[in-house]
Amino acid sequence: PSFGFLFDIDGVLVRGKTPIPAAKTAFQKLVNSQGQFLVPVVFVTNAGNCLRQKKADQLSHLLGVPISQEQVMMSHSPLRMFKRYHEKCVLVSGQGPLLDIARDLGFCQPITIETLREKHPLLDVVDHDRRPNVLVSIYFCFKILSVVLFGEPVRWETNLQLIIDVLLTSGYPGNPYHRENYPHIPVLACNMDLMWVAEAQSPRFGHGTFMVCLENIYKKITGKDLKYEVLMGKPSKLTYQYAEYLIRAQAAERQWKQPIQTLYAVGGSATLSQDDEIDNSWENELASAAAAHCRSVLVCTGVYNPHAEVPLDTRESITETVFHGHRDFRFDPGLVEPDHIVPDVDAAVDLVFQLENFAP
Repeated sequence: PSFGFLFDIDGVLVRGKTPIPAAKTAFQKLVNSQGQFLVPVVFVTNAGNCLRQKKADQLSHLLGVPISQEQVMMSHSPLRMFKRYHEKCVLVSGQGPLLDIARDLGFCQPITIETLREKHPLLDVVDHDRRPNVLVSIYFCFKILSVVLFGEPVRWETNLQLIIDVLLTSGYPGNPYHRENYPHIPVLACNMDLMWVAEAQSPRFGHGTFMVCLENIYKKITGKDLKYEVLMGKPSKLTYQYAEYLIRAQAAERQWKQPIQTLYAVGGSATLSQDDEIDNSWENELASAAAAHCRSVLVCTGVYNPHAEVPLDTRESITETVFHGHRDFRFDPGLVEPDHIVPDVDAAVDLVFQLENFAP
Protein backbone atom coordinates (compact mmCIF):
# COMPACT_ATOMS: atom_id res chain seq x y z
CA PRO A 1 0.00 0.00 0.00
CA SER A 2 1.11 3.56 -0.74
CA PHE A 3 -1.38 5.08 1.69
CA GLY A 4 -2.32 4.92 5.36
CA PHE A 5 -5.30 5.69 7.59
CA LEU A 6 -5.47 8.06 10.55
CA PHE A 7 -8.72 7.24 12.35
CA ASP A 8 -10.39 9.54 14.82
CA ILE A 9 -12.19 7.59 17.55
CA ASP A 10 -14.93 9.59 19.29
CA GLY A 11 -17.90 10.12 17.00
CA VAL A 12 -16.22 8.08 14.24
CA LEU A 13 -15.71 4.60 15.71
CA VAL A 14 -17.54 4.95 19.03
CA ARG A 15 -19.97 7.19 20.88
CA GLY A 16 -18.82 7.04 24.48
CA LYS A 17 -18.33 3.30 25.02
CA THR A 18 -20.79 2.22 22.34
CA PRO A 19 -19.30 1.21 18.96
CA ILE A 20 -20.85 2.82 15.90
CA PRO A 21 -22.29 -0.09 13.84
CA ALA A 22 -20.40 0.84 10.67
CA ALA A 23 -17.06 0.57 12.48
CA LYS A 24 -16.95 -3.22 12.82
CA THR A 25 -17.90 -3.63 9.17
CA ALA A 26 -15.18 -1.19 8.12
CA PHE A 27 -12.43 -2.93 10.08
CA GLN A 28 -13.25 -6.36 8.72
CA LYS A 29 -12.23 -4.88 5.36
CA LEU A 30 -8.91 -3.62 6.74
CA VAL A 31 -7.51 -6.93 8.04
CA ASN A 32 -6.69 -10.28 6.46
CA SER A 33 -7.84 -13.69 7.70
CA GLN A 34 -5.00 -13.72 10.26
CA GLY A 35 -6.10 -10.36 11.68
CA GLN A 36 -3.13 -8.46 10.21
CA PHE A 37 -3.80 -5.00 8.86
CA LEU A 38 -3.59 -4.70 5.09
CA VAL A 39 -2.57 -1.03 5.28
CA PRO A 40 -0.88 1.02 8.01
CA VAL A 41 -3.43 2.35 10.49
CA VAL A 42 -3.06 4.78 13.40
CA PHE A 43 -5.84 5.72 15.79
CA VAL A 44 -5.55 9.41 16.63
CA THR A 45 -7.50 10.41 19.71
CA ASN A 46 -7.53 13.59 21.75
CA ALA A 47 -8.17 11.51 24.87
CA GLY A 48 -5.40 11.78 27.41
CA ASN A 49 -6.68 10.02 30.52
CA CYS A 50 -5.14 6.57 30.01
CA LEU A 51 -2.08 4.72 28.72
CA ARG A 52 -1.85 3.72 25.06
CA GLN A 53 -2.10 0.01 25.92
CA LYS A 54 -5.45 0.47 27.67
CA LYS A 55 -6.85 2.37 24.69
CA ALA A 56 -5.54 -0.32 22.32
CA ASP A 57 -7.25 -3.02 24.42
CA GLN A 58 -10.52 -1.05 24.41
CA LEU A 59 -10.40 -0.63 20.63
CA SER A 60 -9.55 -4.31 20.07
CA HIS A 61 -12.62 -5.29 22.11
CA LEU A 62 -14.95 -2.78 20.44
CA LEU A 63 -13.84 -3.36 16.84
CA GLY A 64 -13.13 -7.08 16.96
CA VAL A 65 -9.62 -6.82 15.49
CA PRO A 66 -6.23 -7.00 17.27
CA ILE A 67 -4.77 -3.52 17.80
CA SER A 68 -1.36 -2.80 19.34
CA GLN A 69 -0.35 0.23 21.38
CA GLU A 70 2.02 1.24 18.56
CA GLN A 71 -1.11 1.94 16.50
CA VAL A 72 -2.58 4.31 19.10
CA MET A 73 -1.73 7.96 19.38
CA MET A 74 -3.07 9.71 22.45
CA SER A 75 -3.16 13.52 22.60
CA HIS A 76 -0.09 13.39 24.87
CA SER A 77 1.98 10.93 22.77
CA PRO A 78 4.24 13.61 21.19
CA LEU A 79 5.44 14.60 24.68
CA ARG A 80 7.94 11.72 24.31
CA MET A 81 9.92 14.09 22.10
CA PHE A 82 10.12 16.91 24.63
CA LYS A 83 13.11 15.45 26.40
CA ARG A 84 14.29 18.81 27.75
CA TYR A 85 11.38 18.69 30.22
CA HIS A 86 11.71 15.04 31.23
CA GLU A 87 14.23 15.58 34.04
CA LYS A 88 12.41 18.60 35.49
CA CYS A 89 9.74 18.77 38.17
CA VAL A 90 6.44 19.15 36.29
CA LEU A 91 2.90 19.71 37.56
CA VAL A 92 0.42 17.45 35.74
CA SER A 93 -3.30 18.20 35.44
CA GLY A 94 -6.07 15.90 34.22
CA GLN A 95 -7.57 12.61 35.38
CA GLY A 96 -6.79 8.92 35.21
CA PRO A 97 -3.41 7.40 36.16
CA LEU A 98 -1.55 10.69 35.64
CA LEU A 99 1.74 9.63 37.22
CA ASP A 100 1.84 6.39 35.17
CA ILE A 101 1.08 8.32 31.99
CA ALA A 102 3.71 10.96 32.73
CA ARG A 103 6.40 8.41 33.57
CA ASP A 104 5.55 6.33 30.49
CA LEU A 105 6.17 9.48 28.41
CA GLY A 106 9.57 9.97 30.04
CA PHE A 107 8.90 12.46 32.87
CA CYS A 108 10.99 11.65 35.94
CA GLN A 109 9.52 14.10 38.49
CA PRO A 110 5.79 14.52 37.85
CA ILE A 111 3.63 16.00 40.63
CA THR A 112 -0.16 15.85 40.60
CA ILE A 113 -2.54 18.61 41.63
CA GLU A 114 -3.68 16.38 44.50
CA THR A 115 -0.12 16.05 45.84
CA LEU A 116 0.37 19.80 45.55
CA ARG A 117 -2.90 20.36 47.40
CA GLU A 118 -1.74 18.05 50.21
CA LYS A 119 1.54 19.96 50.51
CA HIS A 120 -0.24 23.34 50.50
CA PRO A 121 -3.66 22.76 52.14
CA LEU A 122 -4.31 26.50 52.50
CA LEU A 123 -4.55 27.04 48.73
CA ASP A 124 -7.73 25.08 47.90
CA VAL A 125 -10.63 26.75 49.72
CA VAL A 126 -13.52 27.10 47.25
CA ASP A 127 -15.23 23.97 48.57
CA HIS A 128 -15.98 24.78 52.24
CA ASP A 129 -16.17 21.07 53.10
CA ARG A 130 -12.58 20.55 51.92
CA ARG A 131 -11.03 23.48 53.77
CA PRO A 132 -8.35 22.38 56.25
CA ASN A 133 -9.15 22.31 59.95
CA VAL A 134 -5.54 23.01 60.94
CA LEU A 135 -4.07 26.14 59.34
CA VAL A 136 -0.58 24.89 58.54
CA SER A 137 1.32 24.61 55.29
CA ILE A 138 3.71 21.71 54.78
CA TYR A 139 7.21 22.62 53.59
CA PHE A 140 7.49 21.86 49.87
CA CYS A 141 11.04 22.12 48.61
CA PHE A 142 10.58 21.46 44.88
CA LYS A 143 10.37 24.25 42.36
CA ILE A 144 7.83 23.40 39.65
CA LEU A 145 9.48 24.16 36.33
CA SER A 146 6.60 23.49 33.92
CA VAL A 147 2.91 22.62 33.79
CA VAL A 148 1.52 19.80 31.63
CA LEU A 149 -2.22 19.83 30.90
CA PHE A 150 -3.17 16.27 29.93
CA GLY A 151 -6.94 16.73 29.85
CA GLU A 152 -9.99 18.03 31.67
CA PRO A 153 -9.84 17.44 35.44
CA VAL A 154 -12.72 16.55 37.74
CA ARG A 155 -12.50 19.44 40.24
CA TRP A 156 -12.06 22.40 37.94
CA GLU A 157 -11.95 24.98 40.74
CA THR A 158 -9.03 23.18 42.43
CA ASN A 159 -7.00 22.77 39.24
CA LEU A 160 -7.67 26.31 38.05
CA GLN A 161 -6.65 27.76 41.41
CA LEU A 162 -3.44 25.76 41.83
CA ILE A 163 -2.27 26.15 38.23
CA ILE A 164 -2.75 29.92 38.52
CA ASP A 165 -0.83 29.80 41.82
CA VAL A 166 2.08 28.01 40.14
CA LEU A 167 2.16 30.41 37.17
CA LEU A 168 2.01 33.56 39.30
CA THR A 169 4.70 32.43 41.76
CA SER A 170 7.17 31.14 39.13
CA GLY A 171 6.77 27.59 40.39
CA TYR A 172 6.63 28.20 44.15
CA PRO A 173 2.91 27.92 45.04
CA GLY A 174 2.21 29.23 48.52
CA ASN A 175 4.45 32.25 47.93
CA PRO A 176 3.02 35.72 47.21
CA TYR A 177 2.11 36.42 43.58
CA HIS A 178 4.78 38.10 41.45
CA ARG A 179 2.97 39.35 38.37
CA GLU A 180 6.08 40.94 36.91
CA ASN A 181 7.46 37.45 36.20
CA TYR A 182 6.31 37.25 32.59
CA PRO A 183 6.33 35.22 30.51
CA HIS A 184 5.50 32.56 33.07
CA ILE A 185 6.99 29.06 33.36
CA PRO A 186 6.27 26.80 30.34
CA VAL A 187 2.80 25.33 29.85
CA LEU A 188 2.42 22.28 27.59
CA ALA A 189 -1.18 21.43 26.68
CA CYS A 190 -2.75 18.35 25.11
CA ASN A 191 -6.19 18.23 23.50
CA MET A 192 -7.82 21.53 22.62
CA ASP A 193 -11.28 20.10 21.89
CA LEU A 194 -13.93 22.54 23.09
CA MET A 195 -16.52 19.74 23.00
CA TRP A 196 -16.72 16.04 22.18
CA VAL A 197 -19.46 13.56 21.36
CA ALA A 198 -20.53 10.85 23.81
CA GLU A 199 -23.90 9.11 24.26
CA ALA A 200 -25.75 12.37 25.00
CA GLN A 201 -27.69 14.06 22.20
CA SER A 202 -25.56 17.23 22.44
CA PRO A 203 -21.75 17.56 22.59
CA ARG A 204 -20.09 17.63 26.04
CA PHE A 205 -17.41 19.94 27.50
CA GLY A 206 -13.87 18.97 26.52
CA HIS A 207 -10.41 19.99 27.71
CA GLY A 208 -10.58 23.02 25.43
CA THR A 209 -13.37 24.38 27.63
CA PHE A 210 -11.15 24.03 30.71
CA MET A 211 -8.35 25.81 28.83
CA VAL A 212 -10.70 28.69 27.94
CA CYS A 213 -11.41 29.09 31.66
CA LEU A 214 -7.70 29.01 32.57
CA GLU A 215 -6.74 31.49 29.84
CA ASN A 216 -9.45 33.95 30.81
CA ILE A 217 -8.74 33.77 34.54
CA TYR A 218 -5.03 34.38 33.91
CA LYS A 219 -5.79 37.35 31.65
CA LYS A 220 -8.36 38.77 34.09
CA ILE A 221 -5.83 38.68 36.95
CA THR A 222 -2.69 39.80 35.09
CA GLY A 223 -3.95 41.66 32.03
CA LYS A 224 -1.64 39.45 29.92
CA ASP A 225 -2.17 36.41 27.72
CA LEU A 226 -1.39 32.95 29.02
CA LYS A 227 1.28 31.54 26.70
CA TYR A 228 1.71 27.92 25.66
CA GLU A 229 5.09 26.38 25.00
CA VAL A 230 3.34 23.84 22.80
CA LEU A 231 -0.20 22.79 21.91
CA MET A 232 -0.74 19.21 20.78
CA GLY A 233 -3.63 17.00 19.84
CA LYS A 234 -5.82 17.38 16.78
CA PRO A 235 -5.77 19.59 14.78
CA SER A 236 -2.17 20.66 15.52
CA LYS A 237 0.58 20.19 12.96
CA LEU A 238 2.69 18.35 15.53
CA THR A 239 0.02 15.69 16.01
CA TYR A 240 -0.23 14.88 12.32
CA GLN A 241 3.55 14.82 11.89
CA TYR A 242 3.89 12.42 14.80
CA ALA A 243 1.04 10.27 13.46
CA GLU A 244 2.82 10.07 10.12
CA TYR A 245 5.98 8.99 11.90
CA LEU A 246 3.97 6.10 13.45
CA ILE A 247 2.52 5.21 10.03
CA ARG A 248 6.02 5.02 8.50
CA ALA A 249 7.21 2.89 11.43
CA GLN A 250 4.39 0.41 10.77
CA ALA A 251 5.20 0.19 7.08
CA ALA A 252 8.88 -0.40 7.89
CA GLU A 253 8.04 -3.12 10.41
CA ARG A 254 5.93 -4.93 7.81
CA GLN A 255 8.78 -4.43 5.31
CA TRP A 256 6.51 -2.65 2.85
CA LYS A 257 8.95 -1.05 0.45
CA GLN A 258 6.60 1.35 -1.32
CA PRO A 259 6.71 4.83 0.27
CA ILE A 260 3.54 6.13 1.90
CA GLN A 261 2.33 8.89 -0.42
CA THR A 262 -1.10 9.73 0.99
CA LEU A 263 -2.59 9.83 4.48
CA TYR A 264 -6.36 9.73 4.90
CA ALA A 265 -7.55 11.39 8.12
CA VAL A 266 -10.97 9.85 8.72
CA GLY A 267 -13.20 11.94 10.96
CA GLY A 268 -10.61 14.62 11.64
CA SER A 269 -10.25 17.97 9.94
CA ALA A 270 -7.01 18.93 8.29
CA THR A 271 -4.36 20.88 10.17
CA LEU A 272 -5.09 24.44 11.29
CA SER A 273 -2.49 27.21 11.13
CA GLN A 274 -0.77 27.72 14.47
CA ASP A 275 0.21 31.20 15.62
CA ASP A 276 3.87 31.99 15.07
CA GLU A 277 4.79 32.75 18.67
CA ILE A 278 4.29 29.11 19.72
CA ASP A 279 7.62 27.31 20.10
CA ASN A 280 8.02 24.98 17.10
CA SER A 281 11.44 23.58 17.99
CA TRP A 282 9.87 20.12 18.14
CA GLU A 283 9.96 20.02 14.33
CA ASN A 284 13.65 19.16 14.54
CA GLU A 285 12.80 16.05 16.56
CA LEU A 286 10.93 14.41 13.69
CA ALA A 287 12.15 13.31 10.32
CA SER A 288 10.80 15.53 7.56
CA ALA A 289 7.33 14.56 6.45
CA ALA A 290 7.41 12.04 3.63
CA ALA A 291 3.78 11.80 2.54
CA ALA A 292 2.87 13.97 -0.41
CA HIS A 293 -0.78 14.42 0.59
CA CYS A 294 -3.01 14.35 3.64
CA ARG A 295 -6.68 14.05 2.74
CA SER A 296 -9.50 14.62 5.21
CA VAL A 297 -12.55 12.36 5.05
CA LEU A 298 -15.21 13.76 7.35
CA VAL A 299 -17.95 11.49 8.62
CA CYS A 300 -21.40 12.64 9.75
CA THR A 301 -21.58 10.54 12.93
CA GLY A 302 -19.65 12.94 15.21
CA VAL A 303 -19.45 16.65 16.05
CA TYR A 304 -19.09 17.66 12.40
CA ASN A 305 -22.09 19.47 10.98
CA PRO A 306 -21.97 19.78 7.17
CA HIS A 307 -24.48 22.65 7.28
CA ALA A 308 -22.73 24.93 9.78
CA GLU A 309 -20.83 28.00 8.64
CA VAL A 310 -17.55 29.21 10.12
CA PRO A 311 -16.45 32.88 10.14
CA LEU A 312 -13.30 33.92 8.28
CA ASP A 313 -12.17 35.96 11.31
CA THR A 314 -11.86 33.74 14.41
CA ARG A 315 -12.40 36.77 16.66
CA GLU A 316 -15.95 37.02 15.37
CA SER A 317 -18.58 35.29 17.50
CA ILE A 318 -21.78 35.76 15.55
CA THR A 319 -24.60 33.39 16.46
CA GLU A 320 -24.55 30.24 14.30
CA THR A 321 -21.10 31.06 12.88
CA VAL A 322 -18.73 30.59 15.84
CA PHE A 323 -15.17 29.30 15.51
CA HIS A 324 -14.79 26.49 18.06
CA GLY A 325 -11.06 26.02 17.59
CA HIS A 326 -8.40 27.11 20.06
CA ARG A 327 -7.48 30.77 20.60
CA ASP A 328 -3.95 30.26 19.21
CA PHE A 329 -5.01 28.70 15.91
CA ARG A 330 -5.99 30.76 12.90
CA PHE A 331 -8.88 29.70 10.73
CA ASP A 332 -7.81 29.01 7.16
CA PRO A 333 -10.72 27.88 4.95
CA GLY A 334 -8.30 26.16 2.58
CA LEU A 335 -6.94 23.95 5.36
CA VAL A 336 -10.16 22.89 7.07
CA GLU A 337 -12.31 22.37 3.98
CA PRO A 338 -12.84 18.58 3.84
CA ASP A 339 -11.65 16.68 0.81
CA HIS A 340 -14.54 14.23 1.16
CA ILE A 341 -17.71 13.93 3.23
CA VAL A 342 -19.24 10.49 3.78
CA PRO A 343 -22.03 9.13 6.00
CA ASP A 344 -19.83 6.89 8.22
CA VAL A 345 -16.47 5.16 8.62
CA ASP A 346 -17.45 2.13 6.51
CA ALA A 347 -18.22 4.45 3.59
CA ALA A 348 -14.88 6.18 4.23
CA VAL A 349 -12.92 2.92 3.87
CA ASP A 350 -14.82 2.03 0.68
CA LEU A 351 -14.10 5.49 -0.75
CA VAL A 352 -10.37 5.31 -0.01
CA PHE A 353 -10.03 1.83 -1.50
CA GLN A 354 -11.80 3.14 -4.60
CA LEU A 355 -9.59 6.25 -4.85
CA GLU A 356 -6.43 4.17 -4.43
CA ASN A 357 -7.58 1.31 -6.68
CA PHE A 358 -6.78 -0.95 -3.75
CA ALA A 359 -8.26 -4.45 -3.81
CA PRO A 360 -7.80 -6.28 -0.48
